[in-house]
Amino acid sequence: MGPVNGEGAPGRVIVLGGSGSVGRQVCAAFAARGWDVLAVARHAAPHLEPYPFAALDVTATEPRRIAELVSTARAVVNAAGGWGDTTEEMTYSHIRLVDRLLEGLAQAPCRPRLVHVGSVHEYGPVPHGTLLTEDVEPAPVTPYARAKLATSQAVLTAVERHGIDAVVLRAANMSGPYPPQESFLAALAGRIRRALETGETLELSVADARRDFVDVRDVAEAIERAARAPVGGQVINVGLGEALPIGCLVEWLIEAAGFPQDRIKHLDQEVRSKGGDWTLMDIRRARERLGWRPRTAPRASIRDLWRSSTETA
Repeated sequence: MGPVNGEGAPGRVIVLGGSGSVGRQVCAAFAARGWDVLAVARHAAPHLEPYPFAALDVTATEPRRIAELVSTARAVVNAAGGWGDTTEEMTYSHIRLVDRLLEGLAQAPCRPRLVHVGSVHEYGPVPHGTLLTEDVEPAPVTPYARAKLATSQAVLTAVERHGIDAVVLRAANMSGPYPPQESFLAALAGRIRRALETGETLELSVADARRDFVDVRDVAEAIERAARAPVGGQVINVGLGEALPIGCLVEWLIEAAGFPQDRIKHLDQEVRSKGGDWTLMDIRRARERLGWRPRTAPRASIRDLWRSSTETA
């Protein structure tokens, strides 16, 4: 059993990290195209009810068991892992997980296509104006970014040495509904919501930065296409292809919330960031090899982020 190529009939896809902010959209994107979705995570979540679910900690699972599981699929998506500030956290949730997954895939008698979700942070900080092509030499500086690069490199090495059928998608910063609570936009939405509820002033310090932000649903669509396209062994950038001012994202979120402008106080102080001040992804390869392009306007993506934040308030 091999990957789905072209427009052939879909089969089963296993989504690792199906309970997460990216994973839930990946499940939806594959289901919309007729795939049989199996969501995998350590714990179930209400939004996974439409799909079969397997409670599994991949990092703590024997490769033989993983091999049995993936042999039932035509594609596996690794959308697992999370944010963290220490090397130990990142090693467990990213590096060990991918190592164990690749061991299982190597033992599988029927190997599916692996779509590994990487990150723009793997490239590290770059000078203002830099266009991030897939050929840019990665130089990550944070524990998260270094862990993500290590996993992407492990996947590509497994393609060369063990014949694993895999592709790495390096995704830009993401916006859109149900963001991870550790993200900048989710944290800001929470602060805005609390200020609305309490009537307090909203104090803001906005970084003088421009970053590529793409809607998470568009990323999920690219992942589904990568499960079918003949792109094994490649790295493909997935982003908006624009460097958006952080100030615009903040303004759009305030606008979506209907927060009164006279209750906003702008502070002039340094903003701590987990990324660089500039990111702009070259997405030509995604267009050419996946037939993909971002479809969601940034302002609409931020509006949907806000709407989703009020559902769980």
